Amino acid sequence: MLRIGISGCNGHMGRVVEDICRSAPDIEIAVGFDILGNSDRDFKVCTSPADFDGQVDAVIDFSSPAALQGLLDFGTTRKVPLVLATTGYSQEQLTAIDEAAKLVPIFRSGNMSLGINVLLELVRRAASILGSDYDVEIVERHHHRKVDAPSGTALMIADAAASALPYQPQYVYERQSVRKPRDPHEIGISSVRGGTIVGDHEIIFAGRDEVIELHHSAQSREVFAAGAVKAARFLAGVEKPCLYSMADLVAAAGLD
Repeated sequence: MLRIGISGCNGHMGRVVEDICRSAPDIEIAVGFDILGNSDRDFKVCTSPADFDGQVDAVIDFSSPAALQGLLDFGTTRKVPLVLATTGYSQEQLTAIDEAAKLVPIFRSGNMSLGINVLLELVRRAASILGSDYDVEIVERHHHRKVDAPSGTALMIADAAASALPYQPQYVYERQSVRKPRDPHEIGISSVRGGTIVGDHEIIFAGRDEVIELHHSAQSREVFAAGAVKAARFLAGVEKPCLYSMADLVAAAGLD
C-alpha cells in the first residue's frame, strides 16, 4: 500500500488528487497538509508538515510557493520523497529545491501532463528546424484564480524552444512600455486569465508568409493530478536522491 500525503489538500487540485487516490486500490491517503486545516475529512489534516509524526511514502504538493520550505524540511528530515507540482517559485526557492534533492528524491515539473511533455519535444524539434527564420510567440490561458503569470508551463515551453534555437533568446512578457519593432532574438510570452480555463498553451512560429502553430488544451485538472500520482508511484520505486522530472517518468515508462 502506497501511503500518500497531499499538501494543499483543501485546494481545487488537492481535492482532485484525493479523488484519484481514493479510486486506486493500492493507495492510502495518510495525511493532508493545509494551512487552514479541516475537520470534515476522514484522514488527518495538519496545518504544517512538522505537526505530522506518522508514516508516509511520498507527498504530492499542489499548494503555493509559501509552503515550500516546510515541505523541504519535512522531506529531508524524514527522508520522504516529494512531488512538487506547484508553480511560481522564486530563483532562491529553485536553488533550495536543488539542494534538497541531494538528500531526498524530489520530482518537480511545471506541468504534470504527458501531453504537454510530448508538446515540449515537438517545440524543440520545430525550433531546431525553423531556427532564426521564424519568430516564436507563446500565448497561455488559465482560469481567473491563477495567481502566477506567466504559467510555469509557458516557461517550460520557452525553455524548450530556447534550447534548440541558434541564438540565446530574451523572454519578453509585455511590450506596452517599449515602442520599437520586435527584436528577432526574443520569445514573446503572453498571459490570459479568465473564466474556468483549465490550461491552454499555444506556440506560434511566424515566418515570412507562413505561420506554424502548436496547441495543447487541458480539458480538466484531472490530467495534472493523475500525472502527479504517477510521479509519486515513480518516486516510490527510486532510492537515489535526485531532482527528477517528467522526462524521467516518460523514460521509465518506455515512452521516450
